[in-house]
Amino acid sequence: MPVGQTKDAGWQIGVSKTLPHPIDAVWRLLVGTPELWLGRGATVPRAPGAEWRSDDGVTGELRSRHEGDRVRLTWRPAGWNHDSTVQVAVSAAPRGTVLRFHQERLAGPDERAAQRAHWQGALARVERALATADGDPEGAPLPSDR
Repeated sequence: MPVGQTKDAGWQIGVSKTLPHPIDAVWRLLVGTPELWLGRGATVPRAPGAEWRSDDGVTGELRSRHEGDRVRLTWRPAGWNHDSTVQVAVSAAPRGTVLRFHQERLAGPDERAAQRAHWQGALARVERALATADGDPEGAPLPSDR
């Protein structure tokens, strides 16, 4: 099987990075400023089954939200004919917090490559936002600002 393809979940991609910040700070930024990873105008719902939408037309449904740990939701950009599943997770590390974005049920290698670039950009935006003095995401361009 090619890299990124699974037997049960189709094509998938995962990106992660250890950030030199406490887990609670990373979590607060993720759920408090989801525009950094979901897109402008998006919010992270609290209740499973609740829908979300970004201003650029990405839609989805919250599957689960475990405070301080992970969010799992569906992801469907405008123009896609299928949903994919995204999980964003944080875990404590010796020198900070590991932030992971994992997406599965992608249609093929081209979609996988595009989403890899998206999640790498999301990691960079979160990292820049955390690096500011007070964690304010000013200066961390949103996806539509690229």
